[in-house]
Amino acid sequence: MLGKPGDKVRINHIYDAILEIESYLLNKDFSDFVKNSMMRFACIKQMEIIGEACNHISVDTKSSFPSVEWSQIIGMRNVFVHEYFGIDSNLVWEIIKNDMPILKVQVKKILDTIE
Repeated sequence: MLGKPGDKVRINHIYDAILEIESYLLNKDFSDFVKNSMMRFACIKQMEIIGEACNHISVDTKSSFPSVEWSQIIGMRNVFVHEYFGIDSNLVWEIIKNDMPILKVQVKKILDTIE
């Protein structure tokens, strides 16, 4: 069995998941998002991956980058996994459009910083 991925690998998973979401939504608007369940669930799955990766990043790395809302991201993942029946498409869209671009910049900075 392989060892657990380190922080840099997990951060790369986050970055890759953001890029995946961006590719799913290229030239799409909210109407497209709401009408296409496959697109919605693909985005939510990538957001779950982001949250799960954040959950496994070391306390030291999290402490070194306090501007990242680690707890909120992990909490989002928990809602998607455990309260799947109440996921609000409007909220998912808002997170993707408003928070993901900020997270992408933060994650890129972390990747450029850590070994």
